[in-house]
Amino acid sequence: MRKRFEVQLELGAVPIEFVKIPTRTRDELPPTLAALQWIFATPEVNEQVFALLEKAIIRDRADLGRPGMDLWQILVFGVVRLTLDVNYDRLHYIANCDSLVRQLLGQPAFDMEFEFALSTIKENVPLLSEELLEQINTIVAKHGHDCIKKKDEALEIKVDSYVFETNVHFPTDLSLAWDCARKCIVLSTRVAKFNQLKGWRKNAYWLKQIKSLARDCARACRGGGKNKEDRIAETAQDYLAQLYSIEEKVLNLLHELNDLEPSEELYRKVKELSDYHDLLIKHIFLISDRLIEGRTIAPGEKLYSIFEQHTEWVNKGKSRPNVELGHRLLIATDQYGMIHDYKIMFGGDEAAEVAPLADRLIAKLGLGNISSLSFDRGFSSIANRELLELTMPDTDIIMPKKGKLSAADKERQSQKQWRKLANRHSAVESNINCLEHHGLNRCPDKGYQAYAQYAGLGVLAYNLHKIGNHLLDARRKAERAAKAA
Repeated sequence: MRKRFEVQLELGAVPIEFVKIPTRTRDELPPTLAALQWIFATPEVNEQVFALLEKAIIRDRADLGRPGMDLWQILVFGVVRLTLDVNYDRLHYIANCDSLVRQLLGQPAFDMEFEFALSTIKENVPLLSEELLEQINTIVAKHGHDCIKKKDEALEIKVDSYVFETNVHFPTDLSLAWDCARKCIVLSTRVAKFNQLKGWRKNAYWLKQIKSLARDCARACRGGGKNKEDRIAETAQDYLAQLYSIEEKVLNLLHELNDLEPSEELYRKVKELSDYHDLLIKHIFLISDRLIEGRTIAPGEKLYSIFEQHTEWVNKGKSRPNVELGHRLLIATDQYGMIHDYKIMFGGDEAAEVAPLADRLIAKLGLGNISSLSFDRGFSSIANRELLELTMPDTDIIMPKKGKLSAADKERQSQKQWRKLANRHSAVESNINCLEHHGLNRCPDKGYQAYAQYAGLGVLAYNLHKIGNHLLDARRKAERAAKAA
């Protein structure tokens, strides 16, 4: 059965609330560790966070099973990984060799009798779900903000979005068809060998041949010169012929596998192979329609990755980069840089997110605690502005209008308070840049669930880093005052 944390410390271990965090360092990790220590040592925050962890991870199995990794250790590992933007191998090294992190985990600093296994870390950190992290973020932002801001000071909320990328290569139908064929050949060879089925001895030759044909077709599409259309059609037909051949071989193998004695493992392998086979057929038709028939492919028919199929093609109208692959991440920060709300957006309609965002902010912060709410032109619409002015009458709504301004718009946007808050809105770009340095530039994990969890951990690590910087500043001031005395 899991515990919140180990109450009975080992010989040589320091109580977590008494671990000494260095104050004179510019490294990214100490401020985050100081904020984690603040969570552990603050009774109100400690109780709320651990109650959420118990409800989500332990559930109704509190008295069953072997003791797993402590809930506190799971939270620390997740936050440290995103603070430093490292993979699990580096996190494994830090967990066993960084003395300060080991002390914060409740372990002796230099006693290596107990080591965290890499598989244990990989299996436990993903237990922090998207919903759980969003709830923890709300608690941390609320209580952390109380110790940063001045008493009874209203918040100036700034809203913007940026693209949080998935870990995919640039997609073309030619390269995606190659990905499908490669996975079909590799999986078919593996399952055929396991079940002693023949016909897949030349798998390495097929991979080399298909890769060569895909490159020839891509080179013909990129190049110029005379008879370009004829060269494209010729190389595309050769490529498609080889893809058809592999598709037929995979289909025959699937029929053979269906005749075998059923088992759970066989069903899983057949399901995976069948999914890639279907994707191969899809991209065969897309290549045929585009290069042979000359048809323009609609965006709804396209797939931008066969491995991360939730990936979106995002074009924000910028020159560099002009296209990004992933999802827009909507964030709402205040004048102290704390993120109070975030959401992974599907689709490019930022204006549709304004009303739900305002409802969430009012529920989390209270209507009287928001002095201003600012957006850029991407969120602007007359209906949104009028709705916010109606539901938040005492809040300054900063929403620049798109296009030509009327006389009333010019008067509204020329007011001194409006200009002052509009100029302050650009601070959110600095928050986005800092967020990207806490791992939320590109997600290395696979699947949408891991993508959403990674986003939640990144926001939590960012907020804790902000709180930790404030705590370490207070400690430095206390140290200087003690020396002066």
